[in-house]
Amino acid sequence: GARNCDAENENDVKACMKYLRNVHEQKLKVNHSFDLFEQIEKYEQYRNGEKSIYRDYEKTKEKMYELKFFVDQQEKEYTLTHIDAVPDNFLFGDDRIYLIDWEYSGMQDPHVDIAMFAIYALYEKEQIDQLIDAYFTEGCPEIIRTKIYCYIAICGFLWSNWCEYKRILGVEFGEYSLKQYRYAKEFYRLAKERMEND
Repeated sequence: GARNCDAENENDVKACMKYLRNVHEQKLKVNHSFDLFEQIEKYEQYRNGEKSIYRDYEKTKEKMYELKFFVDQQEKEYTLTHIDAVPDNFLFGDDRIYLIDWEYSGMQDPHVDIAMFAIYALYEKEQIDQLIDAYFTEGCPEIIRTKIYCYIAICGFLWSNWCEYKRILGVEFGEYSLKQYRYAKEFYRLAKERMEND
């Protein structure tokens, strides 16, 4: 009788972000981490030298490392982070929420989970800002919003790499794959604008 979170239902999303923040605030620890850039390099290597389908891939990758430099300078408190905290993995049932599928979980900045929810739901910028506000009910500091924009770009780039690897294996993700790559480019631009204006 359980159902998945409806990413277009405001009440569902608010409930999921409240639940997710509660998980993060428990500050659980494990002995392994999920390194975004290690994963990017891993999926790139899995292509065995086959070039990306994106002509500007190398330039976009350089931009992701620019964002890494910014993110690395920010204060962060690593905790157990789900990594795949997407709408499909939040189940509503028995008058409570369950968060399932912890396959990718590890120590990471918990704000990565907000970015992952957003890009899997294929949110536009306005919806992403509403998502951030649902997590930070007290108001999100602007520097953290900029950092989450960086994560949206970096995670989009990561999953576009994952999609390219899957394509080699014969599994096509079509519009989803293209959208992830677009997140990398669009949110790089938005994050850079915010950095320059801060």
